[in-house]
Amino acid sequence: MTRGLAVLCLAVLALLALPVANALACAGASASPGGASSATYTRAVECLVNEQRAAAGLSALGHDARLARAARRYSSAMVRQRFFDHVSPQGSTLGQRARAAGWAGRTLGETLGWGSGELATPASIVEGWMNSPPHRAILLGGGFHRIGLGVASGSPQGTPDGATVTADFGG
Repeated sequence: MTRGLAVLCLAVLALLALPVANALACAGASASPGGASSATYTRAVECLVNEQRAAAGLSALGHDARLARAARRYSSAMVRQRFFDHVSPQGSTLGQRARAAGWAGRTLGETLGWGSGELATPASIVEGWMNSPPHRAILLGGGFHRIGLGVASGSPQGTPDGATVTADFGG
């Protein structure tokens, strides 16, 4: 009886440790936009996206500086100009923005997210994407091999404690 109880306790402890292991694997996953550097926040989002891909049996996405440049510029524009859409008020599209940043590949995808308060953490942004079928399809797209992330403090609604995130994917 004692041995059975010990095994049960170890199993429960192992299950309780799983979220901690994931949190440690993606440092900054629960960081607020103002509580973490842009680089830490961005690395956490990339890590969480790659965790989702690994769970689906897909390879990790590699960082791409050109896609990141396009994503950073776009997140900043959405906050500054207070819009939230895949096409800017001036009419720029993902393809145009990526090419302007130096991307020469043909396959592109984009997810956008923003939140304020506890909904602005990297974990909340990625969870929102995973709960949205079109965004989930992009995150788990087998044709994508590269990712560029851009985060801007604030939101398209003018929320000061928010974060606006653009993830540009390339194949």
